[in-house]
Amino acid sequence: MGISRIVDEDLAVEVLSRSSSLSVMSVEALSHLLMYLRQVEAPPGEVVVREGEVGHDIYFILQGEAEVTRGRTPIGLLHPGQQFGAMAVLTGHVRSATIIARTRLVLLRLHLDDWEELKAAEPALAVQVVEALFAQAREDLSHVTEVVGALLRGRSLPRAVEVQVQVGDQTKNVQTGTRAQVLLPAEVDGSPVVAALLNNKPVSLDTPIVTATTLAPMPLSHWEGRAIYARSLGLLVLDAAHELDPKVKLAFGPSRGTEQLLLVQGVTDLQDFAGRLTANAERLAAGELKIRHEQWLVDEAREYFRTIGWANAELLLQTFRGSTVPLVSWGRLYALAFGPFLPDTSLLRGFKVEAANGGLVLQLGRVDPRRNGFPGSRPPESAMAAEHLKWMTVLGVDSVGAFNTLCINGQVSTLLRVAEGFHEKQIGRIADTIADARKRLRIISIAGPSSSGKTTFIKRLSVQLRINGLTPISLSLDDYYVDRETTPKGEDGKWDFEALEALNLPLLHEHLKRLLAGETVTLARYDFKAGKSHPQGGQQLNLTPGDLLLIEGIHGLNPKLLGDIPEQGQTFKIFIHPATSLPFDRLSRVSATDLRLLRRIIRDRHSRGYSAADNIMQWPNVQAGERKHIFPFQGEADAVFDTSLVYEPAVLKVYAERYLLEVPRAHPAFATAWRLRHLVDRFVAIYPDHVPPTSIIREFIGGSGFEY
Repeated sequence: MGISRIVDEDLAVEVLSRSSSLSVMSVEALSHLLMYLRQVEAPPGEVVVREGEVGHDIYFILQGEAEVTRGRTPIGLLHPGQQFGAMAVLTGHVRSATIIARTRLVLLRLHLDDWEELKAAEPALAVQVVEALFAQAREDLSHVTEVVGALLRGRSLPRAVEVQVQVGDQTKNVQTGTRAQVLLPAEVDGSPVVAALLNNKPVSLDTPIVTATTLAPMPLSHWEGRAIYARSLGLLVLDAAHELDPKVKLAFGPSRGTEQLLLVQGVTDLQDFAGRLTANAERLAAGELKIRHEQWLVDEAREYFRTIGWANAELLLQTFRGSTVPLVSWGRLYALAFGPFLPDTSLLRGFKVEAANGGLVLQLGRVDPRRNGFPGSRPPESAMAAEHLKWMTVLGVDSVGAFNTLCINGQVSTLLRVAEGFHEKQIGRIADTIADARKRLRIISIAGPSSSGKTTFIKRLSVQLRINGLTPISLSLDDYYVDRETTPKGEDGKWDFEALEALNLPLLHEHLKRLLAGETVTLARYDFKAGKSHPQGGQQLNLTPGDLLLIEGIHGLNPKLLGDIPEQGQTFKIFIHPATSLPFDRLSRVSATDLRLLRRIIRDRHSRGYSAADNIMQWPNVQAGERKHIFPFQGEADAVFDTSLVYEPAVLKVYAERYLLEVPRAHPAFATAWRLRHLVDRFVAIYPDHVPPTSIIREFIGGSGFEY
């Protein structure tokens, strides 16, 4: 920057007298002040002061415009008459922002040495300058307070000095504004605490407490805690990738067991990039960065996401209900804040990004509570999933925001017809594959996790098989349970009805052998009310040429279910599950697990009188059974069917909002219910009447054309 004496003193006094900082001072006082100032010029693009550096100068703008940035994010503009740098000089703190010349700048600079000389030579004038600058600081703070109040939708700030907090069985009086983490343990049963339950609502640990409430820890071992940890790590990885190369497009794909898929574009050497990305993310984490939560106006956030190329986030905000939106950042990159985040990066250790199957995967590391639940397996990739994504891309449905836009533009009917037609086409293909092998196939075995849509899939597959001249005949594994008193028990001492040993395998094997030999067999029947097995109490059955024995159950892929009874090539195994989901932005997306839970909540609330709260509390046990009895055998499948429907969350929303609201705030299931409510709220609703009676969704919302 070029430094010189003040060229036009009259202009300088005029600008200072109109400035927001020094306008309270007299013209005579301002003229005296000019004796200690120097004129400075900066060309466009030059950094005048830099965030984090020690400040030695106060600047007053005479001409031009300057841009204010924080963490590389633009936060405002400065014009003639405004000043910057005063707080760093007067308080000794480092610069809190970076100032860049947007146009040619003409500045008046008060250097620290000149300031010391002014204080010594003219203390009264120095006092006037300080009072004027701090008066402006008070106005700025008042303005910030008003803005914050507006962002809080007009709610007044708390007036109580102390608030009462219930932590476990203890009641504590704490100062208003105390951070939640101060009152919580660092670990629960050896698992790190990653978030807080404030009045049973999940929040970040750095959330200030401003009213009387209850407080509880959310550990990493909880399924919600794991999601918070993964989301925080994901933001760090995106930040690290952006720092390595802003041109690389990195986004989080679906979760596959312990692995988080990363979708990447613009990288030729994936192995090299994975190593560099891991190293850079580890470096950032070691710096123990602090999370930043900010409320942005929706229009500002949309413009930011448009600038950095996050079109999916920009589209989503077009249908956002509020006037402001929460964003979160570790420092360089902002993302939509859909849920709590870790307060800092101190817990983010032991992770790794690896190249695999033509892409990248993120491993959370030893802290991942799923490590012992997924024995080296994950849902198999299928051609159907790839084709599913292909037609969605053709329709322009590559994110939740894009989906909402299509709905608003009146393309719901087209979207539904294509999605349902795609399902029917895929089911027809599976039926054709089976028909091509009709001379050797005798058994069709189907398995999938809870609420995958197995019942409707089987009905629709049966129709397609009949079109191909085959007759599917069902055999229910539920009729082959052993007597209740001989049912094996789990580690918790309760009956384990999902264990393979809960089935009478010798009886099942005997019946299968006889059926395959052409005999007529009286099947078993199980009395669930009495808990008794009737080995010869079922219907009579025999298999004729063209008949296929169709078996469905949690153990459908387990080789031990059928043993060595069917000869090689006589069995066709199908794994079904919802696999395709839409992203909200590059960090967050709809979880297939959440989709299944919503399906289950709605179905059980409709037809079984089972509340959303009860279902949420049972969900961990359901998932544990799936990890033990289904996922380890996915590789046995001959075909994989993706039961997800791109429009489904918009339909489930109609029912889910009410059923999730029924969960009491004090109930342990409230945290999950709260999150699921916000998940469905991001979708434009589709009225259920649009859903055809043969759709898999009908299995859960009712009105199916099949009789169950």
